[in-house]
Amino acid sequence: MSLLSYSKRLFSLDTLDTRFTGSSRPPSTASSSEKSQQIDPAKPVPGLDVQDGASRGGQPQCKGTDTPGPSKWATPKFFFYYIVIGTAVPLMIKSVYVVSQPSHPTYSKYEHLLSPGWIPGRKVDNSDQQYSGFRDNLPYMLLLLIVHPLLRTFYNSFYPDDRWKNQALQKSDQSTPHLQADARLDRRVRFDVGFASLYLLALHGTSALKVLVILYANFTIAKGLPRSYVPLATWVFNIGILFANELCNGYPYAGIAQLLGAGNGALGALSDQKAPQNWGALLDSYGGLLARWEILFNITVLRLISFNLDYCWSLNRLGGSPLEKKQLDQSMLSERNRVDIPAKSEDYSFRNYFAYVLYSPLYLTGPILTFNDFISQLRYTPWSISRDRTTLYAIRFLISLLTMEVMLHYLYAVAVSKSQPAWNVYTPFQFSMLGYFSLHHIWLKLLLPWRFFRLWALLDGIDPPENMVRCMSDNYSALAFWRGWHRSFNRWIVRYIYIPLGGSGGPGTRGSGGKARAVFNMLVVFTFVALWHDIQLKLLIWGWLVTLFVLPEVLAGYAFPKRRWKDNPEAYRMICGVGAVGNILMMMAANLVGFAVGLDGLRDLVRGILGSYSGLVFLAAASIALFVAAQVMFELREHELRQ
Repeated sequence: MSLLSYSKRLFSLDTLDTRFTGSSRPPSTASSSEKSQQIDPAKPVPGLDVQDGASRGGQPQCKGTDTPGPSKWATPKFFFYYIVIGTAVPLMIKSVYVVSQPSHPTYSKYEHLLSPGWIPGRKVDNSDQQYSGFRDNLPYMLLLLIVHPLLRTFYNSFYPDDRWKNQALQKSDQSTPHLQADARLDRRVRFDVGFASLYLLALHGTSALKVLVILYANFTIAKGLPRSYVPLATWVFNIGILFANELCNGYPYAGIAQLLGAGNGALGALSDQKAPQNWGALLDSYGGLLARWEILFNITVLRLISFNLDYCWSLNRLGGSPLEKKQLDQSMLSERNRVDIPAKSEDYSFRNYFAYVLYSPLYLTGPILTFNDFISQLRYTPWSISRDRTTLYAIRFLISLLTMEVMLHYLYAVAVSKSQPAWNVYTPFQFSMLGYFSLHHIWLKLLLPWRFFRLWALLDGIDPPENMVRCMSDNYSALAFWRGWHRSFNRWIVRYIYIPLGGSGGPGTRGSGGKARAVFNMLVVFTFVALWHDIQLKLLIWGWLVTLFVLPEVLAGYAFPKRRWKDNPEAYRMICGVGAVGNILMMMAANLVGFAVGLDGLRDLVRGILGSYSGLVFLAAASIALFVAAQVMFELREHELRQ
């Protein structure tokens, strides 16, 4: 295999996640055209994401056509685009590199935030607390990634489960594969429960008990309440847990001891981490490696909701098994079937629930699997997992990690932002690029943990969805961007919030009514997403801005429907390019508010650009560059359809 062909395979969508290509479907169920079809991963995957047509309502109107035209890569217009991109990208990097030099006047303001680096002559910007926790502990996590699958292999060797063979002798040959699958599920769950218990204790110490109490309370809601009450009670309980965890600072034992001793219900006592020394303070001193367990518990809340709703919906299934009705082979189910078809009634047990919620590779950050999908994969190893594909995925992770390291050593955008400088000392171009590379840092600091833990799961025989679909800079549609950012969370939202709310409306609400319904549902969704991330005003503003900035794209779809431009596709492509520039600027603004400079920083940025002649010149030049980038993105989508 040549280096070029190997590189193409390494960076193919199939290597990233087989859900993005036809190869995600088992050979027995996928046609030859499905196996070779490239699917835009930012769109709902046909047959997988779209359950009632709701997801289709929000498709951007200026995606590539279903039947791509001839390639434009070698046209004169694209040679001009190459010159623009070849000039703009180095200048973008240089602008932040200059600011990151010791000779720059502002260097002393943020130098204390830098740490010694491993690249000679350069310090490293390890000032982001969230990413530094991952970076500093990466060697230990790599060791765990190796040890965990080895321990499972040893466990399977020393404790083989041959009971299914005795049962098979008493039953028909047709039941043998199912008995073997049930035995595999039982053996995996036994190991997962044991390992997860030790993992939880090591991570949270005595606070592991708090996690178990919440898990048991949620399980009791699913099993103890009448079926009609379960969905509402589940949502109230879990949203309440999000708020309670934040307001009570993880319920320190010292505060609980003080509360019990005082004999009153003061919330202040419960949240007081500096309570007088008592038995609670002693328990708090054994907090494990991650004493503040509540920080990452938001991911666990999603699994709690998934189990309860999957169980509740399984009770709504009348008649026989869907597997028997559809005559499906359980070992070759597509992902949609794994998600939609309920597990067996006996699978909704506390032991399986415990193994699912606390599954070690995905416990801290995800990606998110539904309960039904998890149980199905425990029974039968997904067809999509192979040693070759997993190896390529590991190489992709290492390349991303190296990219992040180089950026942290040469571009100190995060440290500059944290030093709260007077932004007027920077040119509009420098200020904008500092914000731009801050967003790239956010993208990478989320991508790396997600890919690391997904790699761990793949090595363990579980295939969760890929969270980051495209590079942050390869997005021109707000709707597609949010489908591809934290994709497993997006799919979770579609299944458990957006579709139950009505999606974009049913057959009776097509047209403007359906779009209005979809916008309202998106407002509800992004409000939940903002509160789920953190209970902060700036994140609420971010969620509402995202909803607001989606509206122009939806309205543009009405004003410029594709069918009216079928005789003039080039003009339509230019119009889409103009819209893409606005989309990109608005997406950057929303994310800068939510995750980087905040509302005040964005206000300073806008003032710096619009308040001077040089700023307006920069805005015009940036818009041209973004227009060119959008045209290249359009052609990339067309190229993927041609493959």
